[in-house]
Amino acid sequence: MSASQTERVLIKGNEAVAFGAVDAGCRCYFGYPITPQNEIPEALSVLLPENGGQFVQAESEVAASNMLLGAAACGIPAMTSSSGCGISLMQEAISYMAGSHVPGVIVNMQRGGPGLGDIGPSQGDYFQAVKGGGHGDHRNLVLAPATAQECYDFMFRAFALAFKYANPVMVLGDAIVGQIKEPVRREPPKEAMRPEAIQDTARDWRLEGYGKRGPAAAPRLLKSVYLAEGALAARNRLLMEKYEAMRAEAAFEQMDVDDAELVVVAFGSMARIARSAIRQLRGQGHRLGLFRPVTLYPFPDEALRALAPGRRFLVIEQNTGQMVEDVRLALNSAAPVAWHGVMPGLFIGADALTDPILRALKEKK
Repeated sequence: MSASQTERVLIKGNEAVAFGAVDAGCRCYFGYPITPQNEIPEALSVLLPENGGQFVQAESEVAASNMLLGAAACGIPAMTSSSGCGISLMQEAISYMAGSHVPGVIVNMQRGGPGLGDIGPSQGDYFQAVKGGGHGDHRNLVLAPATAQECYDFMFRAFALAFKYANPVMVLGDAIVGQIKEPVRREPPKEAMRPEAIQDTARDWRLEGYGKRGPAAAPRLLKSVYLAEGALAARNRLLMEKYEAMRAEAAFEQMDVDDAELVVVAFGSMARIARSAIRQLRGQGHRLGLFRPVTLYPFPDEALRALAPGRRFLVIEQNTGQMVEDVRLALNSAAPVAWHGVMPGLFIGADALTDPILRALKEKK
């Protein structure tokens, strides 16, 4: 890392994703343009060739996601990115990746929907991201950045986790996080794995020909089809064990929860807006706190449940009600849960959240 790279630079969240991916060791990108994430492929089209990587603008999102599957099967740190209907078109390949036990990183800068919707912000892809999205019983490990700096930092975590679990990892942003311009320090997080160490985790399964393994080496096969009696059941049990192990990766942030009567639960861009509203209201004497899931799958349910005694909760998200279901499951009726939805496509500030927060605070227990 050169000295110039450690300086803070003013860039968009999308551009931070691109810088973070390259610095984390990404060597292949396959994608197709769609707003509001186009700065990611634009930046990578320059950065990857400069760093010995490959950039391919595919003919469609279907093609891009299957190229990702192919590169991942060879143990190459690779990624794609898209939004809205583009992510929907990738679901078959993502399911194949999960079923074949191969890593890959998918960045979704969410836009308004359903259908073509618009290019404004939304968090309407929560279910699609955390409940699998594609066919069959599979899970993506999902990270939700809230700042441009996290867009950079989370790419290191995304590639490390994808290879640790040989599983798709989705970085779930939105039009606000992707388009916001903030100072970013281009410096790997302290806990970041070296790119060489990440690739080394694939040495026992990657498809690389006989090469150094010699002609007597056992052939390797990565697949997601299991037709023999009981084979698919065994595969799904193995995947269940992996998803259970992923629970150790649950991550969250919390602010001012110790004395809070009401805890706001929000992720991504809504969390940063809610944080500003909470600070304003705490300045007026209201006892409020914030709980922000950083991983959406695995959801940090134990940490949230620990806050339940004596508190109420308000879920704020930019959709018509999705994460609220996971919050209610996590709390299991241990505390009251209210919900406020910001409609997809709207750009709001902290002032738009103060009244909903105060209403929830004043509700009787």
